[in-house]
Amino acid sequence: MTEFSEGDIEGVLVRSLRFHHDQRGWLTELYRKDEVDRELFPAMAYVSMTRPGVARGPHEHREQADCFVFFSSAFDLFLWDAREGSPTGAHKSVLRLGRENPTLVVVPPGVVHAYRNVGAEDGLVLNFPNRLYAGWGKGEPVDEVRYEGDPSSPYRLEP
Repeated sequence: MTEFSEGDIEGVLVRSLRFHHDQRGWLTELYRKDEVDRELFPAMAYVSMTRPGVARGPHEHREQADCFVFFSSAFDLFLWDAREGSPTGAHKSVLRLGRENPTLVVVPPGVVHAYRNVGAEDGLVLNFPNRLYAGWGKGEPVDEVRYEGDPSSPYRLEP
């Protein structure tokens, strides 16, 4: 079983969201092409709602990058660098994100990831992956390796 140590993970972009307030409310930029490598540009978008105490993942993508936006409730995002030859290989990172720390995170291919809603309310997460789910017309295999329920998995959602 791989031993992971705490540390940043190369290629993962973490950007705090800046809110611009005026009398109408607020605005924040979620995504800018000039901040992300071209091969990571989004191809689709979706929103998910996760109930308190519930986790999604861990899983990884071989080719897909995920571009998450955490802006509600409170989430722990778990990241493990499982990429062969990565200078930050075997690093693990846990980030607390959401209403108190609204953040965009780009997770490159090969970085195992999971998140858990640790807040007291349902939480919304936006995702702008750079690949279409199941390919064009949903006619291709899904690019996903799932580790949930695998008792030998080194990817554990522990604080």
